[in-house]
Amino acid sequence: MRRALRLRNREDFGRIYRNGKSFANGQFVVYWSKQKAAEPFRLGVSASKKIGNAVVRNRMRRLVKEIVRHLEGRILPHTDFILIVRKPATAMSYKELEKSVGHVLKKAGLLKER
Repeated sequence: MRRALRLRNREDFGRIYRNGKSFANGQFVVYWSKQKAAEPFRLGVSASKKIGNAVVRNRMRRLVKEIVRHLEGRILPHTDFILIVRKPATAMSYKELEKSVGHVLKKAGLLKER
């Protein structure tokens, strides 16, 4: 995923948590907010210490970014969103993670129809 598409500022994360909407499934929580500066979109991934050690957290962040990179053409423009990884996601295969991320983004209304 390109660096320009990543959320990194604490202020951006805080704004999305405070003013954004959310949706969750068993493996992920997504918070999102419309933002004109986000072209085409910006993504932040959060994985807390509850899900495992640094190796596990970084692996989950890399996998989620790769999955979103493949969905890049289908994600609505001008959207900032944060994907929070939950513990059950660490035991899933890549294909199952793809389905779960797709599901949570679709339910949140962040994916365009094919």
